[in-house]
Amino acid sequence: MDFAETVEHQALRKTVAEIAGRFGGAYYAARAQAREPCTELWQALGEAGFIGVNLPEEYGGGGGGLTELAIVCEETAAQGCPLTLLLVSSGVSAEVIARYGRAEQKQRWLPGIAAGTSKIVFAITEPDAGSNTHKLSTTATRDGDGDDGDGWVLNGTKYYISGVNEAEAILVVARTGRDESTGHGRLSLFVVPTDAPGLVARPLPVDVMLPERQFTLHFDDVRVGADAIVGAEGDGLRQVFHGLNPERITGAAAGVGVARYALARAAEYARTRTVWDEPIGSHQGVAHPLAKAAIETELAALMTRKAAWQHDHGMSAGEAANMAKYAAAEAALAAIDQAIQTHGGNGVSTEYGLIPLWGLARLLRIAPVNREMVLNYVATHTLGLPRSY
Repeated sequence: MDFAETVEHQALRKTVAEIAGRFGGAYYAARAQAREPCTELWQALGEAGFIGVNLPEEYGGGGGGLTELAIVCEETAAQGCPLTLLLVSSGVSAEVIARYGRAEQKQRWLPGIAAGTSKIVFAITEPDAGSNTHKLSTTATRDGDGDDGDGWVLNGTKYYISGVNEAEAILVVARTGRDESTGHGRLSLFVVPTDAPGLVARPLPVDVMLPERQFTLHFDDVRVGADAIVGAEGDGLRQVFHGLNPERITGAAAGVGVARYALARAAEYARTRTVWDEPIGSHQGVAHPLAKAAIETELAALMTRKAAWQHDHGMSAGEAANMAKYAAAEAALAAIDQAIQTHGGNGVSTEYGLIPLWGLARLLRIAPVNREMVLNYVATHTLGLPRSY
């Protein structure tokens, strides 16, 4: 077992960090406070080939895997610039289309994602069902005669959908029938342009300071062509789960990066802030909580790398992805909270820019899967305990 990173991965980390470092935490904090996208950083990463580092080379990608995308997510966050749409557009939508999409779909959508000129966001959650796929009520019915029809008509509502204002299209999870053997809805995925007639995106105000905005989507007889469905009709559940593990792994990587950034800022402040003739970092009451957060961050990073490695090698990554997501969210929140505490009153000042990252770290406990559902998964799948739901 080799824990050493390859020369290529070291170079990737260095280059991504250099690009994101040109923007830095002040840039991100200002965008988060204004609720404006980090467009310039996204374009810079796209021009360097890092937005689609996990996509096939034939579509303009880097030919890497989730391990490489996780590095990009971690290093941008470690420079104070976490980009949550990397989780969604590159981590979920692009991964699903690259794996299950038709050749025409791949050619239509993947080059733009890889270049950083296009985004596809992901719509699964609903007001009543949350992300419970068995309870989703958004439907897609055939539009036309025959088995193939001339297309599909979507109706329903999606809730808490990130970055719709930045996206060219949305990967939508919808019911296309019922599985007679289980009684559950048969799911399919559709690529729906954001300007499709009948689709209304309403901003969903949130108090967390993020560059990415949230939306409620209303589908009112939204018609799409037969070529909008991803893969086979009814294969959506398998496709969804293929996308959810990458989302959790890249989310964990972003959490690790946020923790690293917070700890670096806190350690620098503790080394240079002098009260009563000594740097505050010389006191164990300041030093030990930061040391504990550093240990938790490194442990989360190791589990994140394991999960990405398993995914890239075609292994079952559900357990590791969930554990990584849990560990990274806890590490990020602990690190940013202790960084704020280390800064004292300066921890809440605009100048130091820590509060926007606290909001994101807190959000990582909830999304893309909350810690209680992770614990349910581990209890059932790792420990073999009876399901509670």
